[in-house]
Amino acid sequence: MPDAHIPLQAAAPPEAYRAIDRFCAERRPTPADLAPFLRERFGVELTLDPDIIAGFVSDSSNLPGRADALARPASARNAALIMRGCFQAGVPFTLSAGKSNLTGSATPEGGVLISTARMLAPAVTVDPATKTATAPAGLILEDMRRQVMAQSSQQLIYPVDPTSRTDATVGGTIACNASGFTPGAAGATRPWVAALDVLLPNGLLVRAARGQYISAEGRFWLEHERQAIALPAPRYTRPAIKNAGGPFSAPDGVMDFVDLIVGSEGLFGLVVGCRLRLIARPRDYVDLFFSLPTEADAVRFHQFLRRRLGGSFDSLTALEYFGVNSRRYMTHEAALFLGDHQVGINIQAPLTDQSLEDAAQAWLEILKQADCGVDESAVLLLDNESARALFLEARHSMPAHAVEVVKRRGTRTIMTDTVVPPEHFGEFLEYAHRLLNEARMDYLSFGHLGDCHLHFTLLPEKEQLERGRELYDLLVDRSAALGGVYSGEHGTGKSKRRDFLRCYGPEAAGDVRRCKAALDPKFLLNRGNVIEP
Repeated sequence: MPDAHIPLQAAAPPEAYRAIDRFCAERRPTPADLAPFLRERFGVELTLDPDIIAGFVSDSSNLPGRADALARPASARNAALIMRGCFQAGVPFTLSAGKSNLTGSATPEGGVLISTARMLAPAVTVDPATKTATAPAGLILEDMRRQVMAQSSQQLIYPVDPTSRTDATVGGTIACNASGFTPGAAGATRPWVAALDVLLPNGLLVRAARGQYISAEGRFWLEHERQAIALPAPRYTRPAIKNAGGPFSAPDGVMDFVDLIVGSEGLFGLVVGCRLRLIARPRDYVDLFFSLPTEADAVRFHQFLRRRLGGSFDSLTALEYFGVNSRRYMTHEAALFLGDHQVGINIQAPLTDQSLEDAAQAWLEILKQADCGVDESAVLLLDNESARALFLEARHSMPAHAVEVVKRRGTRTIMTDTVVPPEHFGEFLEYAHRLLNEARMDYLSFGHLGDCHLHFTLLPEKEQLERGRELYDLLVDRSAALGGVYSGEHGTGKSKRRDFLRCYGPEAAGDVRRCKAALDPKFLLNRGNVIEP
């Protein structure tokens, strides 16, 4: 039976926790004090060398970071002792995984930086009977996906495939609820997490399987040595769309503890192990690319296909969009786009009982019925490694070329991550293009059409940088006003705290703050992520 009472476990010998507690009670140790103590008593290393630390203090957001010490634990035991030391000493500590995050969630602002890069045990283990895999936190996601296929003789796959899968770690993707190309809820990490091992800020461990611990009347109770901590579940309302903005919430007060941790950006603890759900590997995919004359045609196609597929895109594994100005920044664009067509769409669907030829023909019929300007003679079937490699290179070239442009201009890209409900998609796109064109802002748009989740990437000139930030704010405000959210996949981190407030309001921030304070009263762990400390 589900229970709201969660027993906390020691990840290290209890006497080790007591020794750390005594050491910290006798003085207020700095990281420089903790380093020799942890090394001499427990063989746990804290690096104080600033040259080594410098290589770890920033993620892909490029926000400036600083840390006084670096820890690279190889086990849950060592991570627990480091976290316990920081917690009891009042030293801020920040978690860093693959450093692929774009919002600064892994960027420290002092204290100790804990990198999970060496947390590679235990090895990946696949259970074909339950279609699950256990995996360590520090393993790169794509390496885990490959091991799953190898151990299952190519019969099972882990289906979540974010763009950063070759950089992001397993634990990092859980922390940010990473999502891939698949539209709908199945494209994100959350539904695939069957169980978690998570170290709380005080270094104690929770082992939780999905369905095992469910909040009652909006609370969990964390129990250890005859003490109980009331942990309130966030209850603010989140739009029922693709959403990576803020920790999970349950307005009715009923929440699975696993869901609280997934997507919480490390506010509540460090994932050190997990069990993930797998699916049978499709024998193949039908993978198409076609271009359209205008974005209005793409919006009509989106509406048509949504109706045709019964109101959802769950049967697809990709519905990607290359929007206004994308081809200007794309390698191989002439091989993909027809004539002066402005936009393009990629559809991928798994094959079940159809042959590739029959499935491709069926999709050509659907495209003709859409009556949206598709030239069937120019539809590309990405049915071999060479064609798929060309398409992926083209897709990934857009943000890279955009970065080159702003570097030459001496500025930076400003990219939205907004999602809006399908019924407001066309309205939002019309507003966005009008706003950016009136400002004479250089930009491109691309993203995940199946989720109405586009990235408007602004490329300001030097004199436009401040205006670019204002335009970004207006786009976030508009998406929220239409029932959308500011973040579909990149989270909140430190750089989007204002977006969280504008989207959900101060009451939601209060919900997150109360939950955080129950576990971490001094706001030491991942300080500054999502909410002001």
